[in-house]
Amino acid sequence: MTATQKNTFSSLTPAQFAAIGADLDAIRNRVRADLGQRDADYIHNIIKRQRQFEVAGRVMMMIPPTWPLGVASLGVSKILDNMEIGHNVMHGQYDWMGEPALNSKNFEWDSADTSKNWKITHNYEHHTFTNVLGRDHDIGYGLLRMSEDQKWEPRFLANLPLTVLLHTFFQHFVAVQNLKLEEVTVYKTKTTAQLKEEFKPVWKKMRKQLAKDYVYFPALAGPLAPLVFVGNMAANLTRNVWACAVIFNGHFPEDVEQFPESVIENETRGQWYVRQLLGSANFEGGRLMHIMSGNLSFQIEHHLFPDIPAHRYAEIAPEVRAICEKHGLPYNTGSFLRQTLSTWKRIAKLSLPTPKRPKPSPRKADEEAMAPLAMAA
Repeated sequence: MTATQKNTFSSLTPAQFAAIGADLDAIRNRVRADLGQRDADYIHNIIKRQRQFEVAGRVMMMIPPTWPLGVASLGVSKILDNMEIGHNVMHGQYDWMGEPALNSKNFEWDSADTSKNWKITHNYEHHTFTNVLGRDHDIGYGLLRMSEDQKWEPRFLANLPLTVLLHTFFQHFVAVQNLKLEEVTVYKTKTTAQLKEEFKPVWKKMRKQLAKDYVYFPALAGPLAPLVFVGNMAANLTRNVWACAVIFNGHFPEDVEQFPESVIENETRGQWYVRQLLGSANFEGGRLMHIMSGNLSFQIEHHLFPDIPAHRYAEIAPEVRAICEKHGLPYNTGSFLRQTLSTWKRIAKLSLPTPKRPKPSPRKADEEAMAPLAMAA
């Protein structure tokens, strides 16, 4: 556990954790009680715009002079479907509306990953065990080393090129995430037969997505099929790189914490909130940036309140920041560029073995152990 984690989890008293939980619960309860027509109007408008961008993009890609605009329009459509619609709807943010098309149980998105598998790895594993090493598979996606506490292996020398590969084919890596391929290829804790059986529903969805973008729509273009094929590939690449960058910037800048499993033992709601605060990061931008990131530019607020419509995060972010200041908690935010550089610096650093830390002297260890008691007193 890092010094920051020791300071937070050891120095805060149960009463302080409870106070933090009460402050944040008050925000959640107030916003949930206020949900109504403007939230419904917002998501309906986003869906309308997403469909307009998709239709315009697919048409313009069949006309050579407007092909670049078509690629850009389809890319925007796929980003909106993935980030602001799919991700947020499947979190149950709009279940209260009672519309089957916007119910988290029914929704299926334009991605290679099945909604069922995504809700297991993301909604349950990631949001329950956020940044807990060994429980949150989003830490490195089984591919990368993203924590000093993760044992270094020679394969992690490829951290940087594998990160590029992950960005490029992000929808497909997310699609197979639930399979935990490293259990077969590296650790040999799963059999090939088990993997084949688990892969069947994944391949069914992947095959459907590949056919739509690389067979059916190119076929509709007739002699311009190659143009549409390449355009769809470019739009998917745009969506993949952007989505992966947004997610990495919200979880892996250098000051974002990871935690040992001991942290979640008998975890209270206040402690869960603090873990979400320490395990997430925001990046700054205008309204368009927030929409195109699915409002995951407010990753801190999303982790605190995953079932609140994401467009509300901008409104409550100042309150969350004030609560952090009130209780002496960090609020990790910065420009998109700053968070990106910090994330890639961390990825590069963790590709190499972590130097062993010198053990503290017995006297210093005793002083560190007594510090929380002194602060509580």
